Amino acid sequence: ATAVLDMRLRRLTNLELERLEAEYKKVMEEIARLSGILADETVLKTVIEEEITAIRDTFGDQRRTEIVPDEGELNIEDLIAEEEVVVTLTHHGYIKRLPSTTYRSQRRGGKGVTAMGTREEDFVENLFITTTHHFLLFFTDKGKVYQSKVYEVPEASRQARGTNIINLLNISTREKITAVLAIKDFDDERSLLFATKNGIVKKTALDQFLNIRKGGIQAIRLNDGDDLIGVRFVDEESNIVLASRGGNAIRFSSTDVRNMGRVTMGVKGINLDSDDEVIAMEVANDDADLLVITSNGFGKRTPIREYRCQGRGGKGVLVMRRTEKTGPIAGVRMVREGDDVMVITINGIIIRTSVSGISQMSRTTQGVTIMRMDDGDEVVGLAKVVGTQEEAEI
Repeated sequence: ATAVLDMRLRRLTNLELERLEAEYKKVMEEIARLSGILADETVLKTVIEEEITAIRDTFGDQRRTEIVPDEGELNIEDLIAEEEVVVTLTHHGYIKRLPSTTYRSQRRGGKGVTAMGTREEDFVENLFITTTHHFLLFFTDKGKVYQSKVYEVPEASRQARGTNIINLLNISTREKITAVLAIKDFDDERSLLFATKNGIVKKTALDQFLNIRKGGIQAIRLNDGDDLIGVRFVDEESNIVLASRGGNAIRFSSTDVRNMGRVTMGVKGINLDSDDEVIAMEVANDDADLLVITSNGFGKRTPIREYRCQGRGGKGVLVMRRTEKTGPIAGVRMVREGDDVMVITINGIIIRTSVSGISQMSRTTQGVTIMRMDDGDEVVGLAKVVGTQEEAEI
């Protein structure tokens, strides 16, 4: 029995060896075949073509997807309604957006409404009307410019302080916003005219500010001790008015200032006394008045024709007879009959009043009370509202 069993095991072992040898031979033949294919580029391409054709014939069917023209990405701006809004910016850099209907028109001499709740040392310094779809260009006292969309400014209530500008712009803590412009687009032949505290002016084409990186770009080069105080749109027909805190103003043509690059310094616009400084720059309109207001709330409007056009760099002419009662000049704006203006105080109080309710007087007069001032309060700014309508206080 053992002999028979041993014989079967030997036969089984021989059969296994034969199978392994046959498998080994087959593998070696396949290796030789594949090596031959890889060694000959022509043969390799032929094999690839045959295999792809076989796959196509076996699995090919009608296309299940459709190629269509790109309809473009959805723009977030398409989802935002275009509406008129008020944007305010405080001295310490708090910004907010709110509907323009927040403020109602009042008569001259009214007490106004609170523009926002501010800290004791803060106050509203910039206020203007724009729409949610416009670009905002923020110019700083250091001569830099930053960009944002109006709808990116957080909306807040009238009493709210707003959001710090550093949460909206990549701005240095050493910089202060001194001018803000709302721009629909940069496809415009107009230029921007810059004015500094020391009376320097510079003109640069608007398209130079088309691509502003997140960290801002230099808009004007400044001398040591000088600051940028204003930026306005101008064209070849524009006349410029520079007004000083000491009570002088000069009017000259924008063509007196040639277009320059972004990082140039500019030329002299007005000749100032050593203790004086420029506080406002306006573009003159022949049918408009120059509205002047002092820190103690006195103001008047004078036809711009009383300010003759002269060459840039002169001393200018008197805008108001200043006294201790009136205080220094706090704000100057170009206005027309039917405009509304907003007078801003250091305590964050705003009065909105119609220009038609402000007396028209000659350049050398003192003016009348535009806003009654509480003890310790004073006017720090003047903003013009474009388009007058009856509005309800919120």
